[in-house]
Amino acid sequence: MELDVARIRAAYPALAEGFAHFDGAGGTQPAAPVIAAIADTMGTAVANRGTANTPARRSGEIVAAARAAVADLVGGQPGGVAFGPSATALTYLVARTLAQHWGPGDEVVVSRLDHDSNVRPWVQAATAAGATVLWADVDVATGELPAAQYRSLIGPRTRLVALTAASNATGAVPAVREIADVAHAAGALTYVDGVHATAHRPTEVTLLGADFYVTSAYKWSGPHYAAVVAAPETWAPLEPVKLIPSPATAPDRYEYGTLSFELLAGLTAAVDHLAGLSALAPAALDRRARLTASMTAVAAYENSLAERLLAGMTAIDGVTLCAAPAGRCPTVSFRLAGQPPAETARILGEQGICVSNGDYYAVEYFEAAGLRATGGAVRASIYHYNTSSEIDLLLDALSKIKI
Repeated sequence: MELDVARIRAAYPALAEGFAHFDGAGGTQPAAPVIAAIADTMGTAVANRGTANTPARRSGEIVAAARAAVADLVGGQPGGVAFGPSATALTYLVARTLAQHWGPGDEVVVSRLDHDSNVRPWVQAATAAGATVLWADVDVATGELPAAQYRSLIGPRTRLVALTAASNATGAVPAVREIADVAHAAGALTYVDGVHATAHRPTEVTLLGADFYVTSAYKWSGPHYAAVVAAPETWAPLEPVKLIPSPATAPDRYEYGTLSFELLAGLTAAVDHLAGLSALAPAALDRRARLTASMTAVAAYENSLAERLLAGMTAIDGVTLCAAPAGRCPTVSFRLAGQPPAETARILGEQGICVSNGDYYAVEYFEAAGLRATGGAVRASIYHYNTSSEIDLLLDALSKIKI
């Protein structure tokens, strides 16, 4: 076992309350170093960025450290990391910026597997520009996004392809690189939603073929802050609307207003925390190498828990899994007989078992599956602080619900 789960759990103060958290896909609990970094920054003299005095220089150092941390986490470059309050806000920003160069006849490809934050900004931007929106369909039975369809969807007028690196509804992991290669061959850009994927496996944006990759720190033990990563040369020619005196250089010109320095300090602490999860990631390695080792160990551990959960669910009368992807992040959507998902979640919640219910903003998937009108589904998402005993607790509770 590469993860000392008892040691890891001790680093999450909120776990002391005793809840079993299967709601990580909606947001994880913050690690103690994150909380400390935010508090320390709030208690230290920090001014808006500048060079005239120590507090001003400190804020610049915090921003630079956070850019380097995110770059290490996803395999990007610090100069290509732009911050914002959420993945949704950043995606809207990039969509509005790119759409300035779209017009009638241009095409944008979105998927029915994605979270709506990687659908609606592109649909709305394309519509405003007079461009055409094309849809990649989900295989409802498996919950997967078939890659072959993109060869007919992508053509010479395709300007952007938006897709997820992992579904927050089914856990499916699309063939992002295969799809990106088709997009790039046609001269199109790719925008990859890594919000769900980043927390569960090593990430390398260049290997994915992602021109833009967005991630949210609160899905991987950090604060509510987000980053979108692109190569500096990808950012360089783009011109977002901005205030006249705000920075003219990338990535700063994509960051509206004063950044939250305390949250950026917490974000850096979260990346450092992730880098130290695995016992096989010695401190002598650089942070990128430690992150790769730790997230590889995380993936193996979480997958073992997911296998235990799936095996147990299939043995419970009345439990129906919404999808069965061949490979998945450790996220499972299900229904319990004819019980409304909200009622199942409430019953589990009364026992201290925290799950999600509804459509989790995966609107198009649940519409395609015919489940949205009747409440969506119940979601159990596993994170590296979960344990096998918590899996058994959830399975036992499900088996005892009267339906």
